[in-house]
Amino acid sequence: MPPPLDAAESPHKGQRGLRRLCNAFFFSLSGLALAFRHESAFRQEVALAAVLLPLAFVLAVAPVERVLLVGSVLLVLLVELLNSSVEAAIDRIGLDTHRLSKRAKDLGSAAMLVALALLLLTWAILAGPPLVALVAGTLLP
Repeated sequence: MPPPLDAAESPHKGQRGLRRLCNAFFFSLSGLALAFRHESAFRQEVALAAVLLPLAFVLAVAPVERVLLVGSVLLVLLVELLNSSVEAAIDRIGLDTHRLSKRAKDLGSAAMLVALALLLLTWAILAGPPLVALVAGTLLP
């Protein structure tokens, strides 16, 4: 029986089916743990998510708006994970300054800026009015 077509690309691609899914799940959990342990920006964004995600479910917004609020928070975490992986790969190649390494890191940083701007815009537009109403309601006698 000939080897699978994807076997030549990587020796780590041998698992298939349910075993592959199980391995992928645990690799993903490992990645989240590594990001939390080694990336201070990821820890800060997880702290922000710990505040914003429950708030998204408390605010009086439409279901579609709730999805957008939650999605904007998850997008920040996702882009941070990708940015951290690019930085780790670049650092693995070498710690010396190179214009292409700088470009890759700066592009990852720019992606984070865009994701954070989207989060701010989404929350300002969708959560701003309900938050103001919530705060105003608690301050009134």
